[in-house]
Amino acid sequence: MLKEERQQKILHFLNDEHKVIASDLSKRLSVSEDTIRRDLKELDTQGLVKRVHSGALRVGPPVVDFSTRQNISNEVKINLALKAIDFIKDNMVLLIDGGTTNLHLVNNLPLSLKATVITNSPPIAMALSNYDYVEVNMIGGTLFKESMVNLGIDTVETLNMIRADLYIMGIYNIDPHIGISIPSISEALVKRKMVSVSTEVLAMVTSDKLDTVSNHIVCPSDSLTYLITEHVKPDVKALYANKGINVVD
Repeated sequence: MLKEERQQKILHFLNDEHKVIASDLSKRLSVSEDTIRRDLKELDTQGLVKRVHSGALRVGPPVVDFSTRQNISNEVKINLALKAIDFIKDNMVLLIDGGTTNLHLVNNLPLSLKATVITNSPPIAMALSNYDYVEVNMIGGTLFKESMVNLGIDTVETLNMIRADLYIMGIYNIDPHIGISIPSISEALVKRKMVSVSTEVLAMVTSDKLDTVSNHIVCPSDSLTYLITEHVKPDVKALYANKGINVVD
């Protein structure tokens, strides 16, 4: 079997199974584990997989700027947002960070909602300006233009003085075993702090982000209270449910 053909088979297995193990691939493809490790290293260098100790995981969707993401999978994101609204009650203190799905959620909240929203996302704060009964507290910091969120030491210091009922977290990558991860270390640190100051954590996740990993770990997957996602295979859903997460699909 040619190397290119073998690597395509690895990508096919990974797309179907979400994770591949080097020793298993060695048997399935009748080559040595060293050959498989070289394949995985090449595929990782090309950005097609994410190598882990025993094998590889899927990579998530491409990291693009906020304005570009606003035009991707909008119907799916709106459906996730509508499911998440059931978990938002009057008089809650909500912590909401950046993300286009989070923005869809805010745009679909009932105008009668009475709540306090704390956010480091200027687009989220602007969208809430139409809500007469929502108090909006904007967290400052240095604007990270790619994600349109404020980050930095000032952001973290402000969060030290906050206790939220529910944190609505924007997700880049999530794997049940490795946890929630993100490309930017500054954003990872802010998200980690947001988790620590919140009683419950909710995330809306499109299926292409499930079982994927990035470079900087935010927190374990079981830091989530609620995972709102699309219809997924029962075995994938079970991986998250077995972590004690309330999975809604």
